[in-house]
Amino acid sequence: MTQPRKDGANASASPYDILFEPVPIGPLVARNRFFQVPHCNGMGTIYPRTQAAMRGVKAEGGWAVVCTEETMIHPDSESTPTPNCELLDRGDIRALAVIAEAIKRHGALAGIGLVHHGFTATNRLSRLAPVAPSSQPNPYGEPIQSRIMDKADIRAFRRRHRTAALRAREAGYDIVYVYAAHNIALPMHFISRRYNQRTDEYGGALENRARLLRELLEETRDAVGDACAVALRFAVDELLGPRGITCEGEGREVVEMLAELPDLWDVNISNWDNDSQTSRFAEEGFQDSYIAFVKGVTSKPVVGVGRYTSPDAMVGRVRRGLLDFIGAARPSIADPYLPEKIRGGRIDEIRECIGCNVCVAGNNTGAPMRCTQNATVGEEWRRGWHPERFAPKGSDDSVLIVGAGPAGLECARVLGERGYQVHLAEAGTELGGRVATESRLAGLAAWRRVADYRASAIGRMANVSVYFDSRLEAAHLREFGAPRVVIATGARWRKDGTGRANLAPIPGSERDHVVSADAVLAGAEIAGPVVVFDDDHYYLGGVIAETLRLRGLAVTLATPEAEPSTWTRNTLEQARIETRLREIGVEIATRRNIARIDDDSLTLTCVFTGRREERACATVVMVTARTPEDALYHALVDDDAARAAAGIKSVVRIGDCAAPGIIAAAVHDGHRHARALDASIEDPDGVPYLRERVSLE
Repeated sequence: MTQPRKDGANASASPYDILFEPVPIGPLVARNRFFQVPHCNGMGTIYPRTQAAMRGVKAEGGWAVVCTEETMIHPDSESTPTPNCELLDRGDIRALAVIAEAIKRHGALAGIGLVHHGFTATNRLSRLAPVAPSSQPNPYGEPIQSRIMDKADIRAFRRRHRTAALRAREAGYDIVYVYAAHNIALPMHFISRRYNQRTDEYGGALENRARLLRELLEETRDAVGDACAVALRFAVDELLGPRGITCEGEGREVVEMLAELPDLWDVNISNWDNDSQTSRFAEEGFQDSYIAFVKGVTSKPVVGVGRYTSPDAMVGRVRRGLLDFIGAARPSIADPYLPEKIRGGRIDEIRECIGCNVCVAGNNTGAPMRCTQNATVGEEWRRGWHPERFAPKGSDDSVLIVGAGPAGLECARVLGERGYQVHLAEAGTELGGRVATESRLAGLAAWRRVADYRASAIGRMANVSVYFDSRLEAAHLREFGAPRVVIATGARWRKDGTGRANLAPIPGSERDHVVSADAVLAGAEIAGPVVVFDDDHYYLGGVIAETLRLRGLAVTLATPEAEPSTWTRNTLEQARIETRLREIGVEIATRRNIARIDDDSLTLTCVFTGRREERACATVVMVTARTPEDALYHALVDDDAARAAAGIKSVVRIGDCAAPGIIAAAVHDGHRHARALDASIEDPDGVPYLRERVSLE
């Protein structure tokens, strides 16, 4: 195969050249086919500089179109406490302009999604009643129903949408979205037969239910003229079969009906948990079959998503006539420089999205997003981190890192990029630590990319040396002669049940048939029936239960929470996890704690009533809390004289060794230490980043 040409070279044609063809969008031209679709990020216009820097890096990295997230256009559709963009009045223009300016500074087109949440709005701040075509209860459990829009309300909404489009143009945006996706947008509520029970010209037949969407498209075009392109984001299928919109039925009919009205079709599936499925449940390109019809219906360019990370897969979608633009949210977060790396022939340097949805969890918990693969996301402005640029080393000190898990690998990679001589010692025979073992469990194979990307990067660095089978003690570290020592030895899962629900060991947990999650991760033989006690509430308890059940064992998942893997609601996968567990025959016992463990049984108690029940088990697997493996760290720091005599200037612990957390936290901690190795905190209060403050002018 012909190798892709390097930057600036006039070599033979690259197989990826088609991805870098310019594509017209109405009155505009995108410089290539890479399109960062609107995605939430937990920043909004509360943190405009933070978002601007994050979006700007993507434009710098080669994305031809970079969009903001959902932008609210009226106080009767707001998302407190989630920080979204707002364009409620002229006072919001400047914050949005800062974002547009950062995008356009690097030659990309800036897009903005004008959104009204209809009956899904909670309006906790505005205290206004949500509005909708019919009166509907809030689907997120908020004790409120929507107010039915009358004709005056519809006219007012259309005026507000038009005014928002004009303000978006004034703020400098090139592409203005009309938004009908994810089942959270008012135009989609009008289209849906489930939500629209009207009998006037906005209800009944599909042409009537789509009337509002048509009016918004026509009026947005009239408002922005030839200064902007008008995009329509539309969910062509809700994965509800005949109960909802389908790509064979009304989804297709809407596209046919409005085919030539927008300048661009941005098509996906609904809801958000369908559109942004994790790699545990969906492969790359999983939306292809739903959107395949769109280009055959319209002459306008089409963008779609599917967690595309493979350049060959991207080319295939364009050549087959499926897409004009390769849309991305999560892959653009994991690697803002993905287009530039493809253009420069640096395919092996792509930092591939692992589809874990930690980015989504940031938004869903009301905080700026984070990324397992890209520690710099959200830190571009406040810490000055760039995903591809690093300050040169500040000394000739060499660095010894003990432990090649996610924190140690990332620390070694960044220190290597900075030019330090790095020695990475791993007690085992492979890189990756917890990532290497967890990725062998059911559904987590893509997570191996966390280790593979970093192993590949440090493998290209002559200044980074890796030592396997190197279980070191304090004396070895003192003898080694490295002035800087980093301890990244991780943590081990407890087997005694201590965790959130139990602050002391569970009686009977010392028995031999009680094991920690580490035993499963290490491949130990597990006898059934099994009780997995999940007091961690993220993914691992559910994954272990699934893995053991697929081995043919009888498995019960017990948890003090109301549902298994409850924190994964933030990653949009809890419902799929529970469905999978139930489908394969895992018994689920919620709101249960363990009172005691006997030789061949245990006693579960209801967390509310204390009512007890006996359950037979041959093995109990504890997924509760972890203990940092920090003995080596303390052996060094507790002996000042020996450390000084060995010429060791600093000893730090990072990642799970310092504070057990999620993989993204370990990667971030390793990255942070490598950036700050020779830096000083100038703020006397010790705040290591810039803060965006509310102006009281």
